Amino acid sequence: MHASKHTLNISIEPFGDSAIIVRFGNRINSDIYEKVQMLANDLENNPFPGMIECVPAYTNVAVYYHPFVVYESFKQVNNHVSPFQIVKSVIEEVIDQLEEGKRTNNRVIEIPVCYGGEYGPDIEKVAKHNLLTVDQVIDIHSNGEYRVYMIGFAPGFPFLGGMSEKIATPRRSTPRQLIPPGSVGIAGGQTGVYPIATPGGWQLIGQTPLQLFLPDKTPPCLLQAGNIVKFVPISEQEFLYQKEEIE
Repeated sequence: MHASKHTLNISIEPFGDSAIIVRFGNRINSDIYEKVQMLANDLENNPFPGMIECVPAYTNVAVYYHPFVVYESFKQVNNHVSPFQIVKSVIEEVIDQLEEGKRTNNRVIEIPVCYGGEYGPDIEKVAKHNLLTVDQVIDIHSNGEYRVYMIGFAPGFPFLGGMSEKIATPRRSTPRQLIPPGSVGIAGGQTGVYPIATPGGWQLIGQTPLQLFLPDKTPPCLLQAGNIVKFVPISEQEFLYQKEEIE
């Protein structure tokens, strides 16, 4: 086992008995997330024997594996160590070989949004909470660039970082039982889009006609971790037109 200059500040720990978690830090920022993406991309493209999947998040990567397959695959060279120690060593070697500056998956996707009204029933609350007008909320939200830090909660649900604190608003005290697909919401300092009809507690400020989750497509999710999202305001007429065209 080793700890090179690349892994000294990285925490690698067991995550249950068949997974390992690699932590690059505890703050949400672009530099840390780039490292998360680089490791996740490398593992996805070059999985080690026994690896099941890796799941990137804001500051860490969880790697799931079959302990027996790992042990059987590496026992010739690591006969007296546990599957966790084997996987830890493999990941340390991957981290050492990651190329700084090698960025991937920075695809930019524009998402049209009809803000306010029945499509964004909480936008006035967001404006009032931040002492702004509704138009100012729309202007701030649609002028940002948002990185997809992770997909989770529901199929295709993107957790987007980079939203201005000027429109940050706490979650609803009582979640809605059913939110329409395509709804754009705010929760604290984050924004996101509900891909499917589901309960949820985010403040809804608008809705997109785009379909973010299509299980019959490959890949099924429109957005992937690492993508950059820009929201583009559209009128209700344009929203209805695009929705009809898509469906």
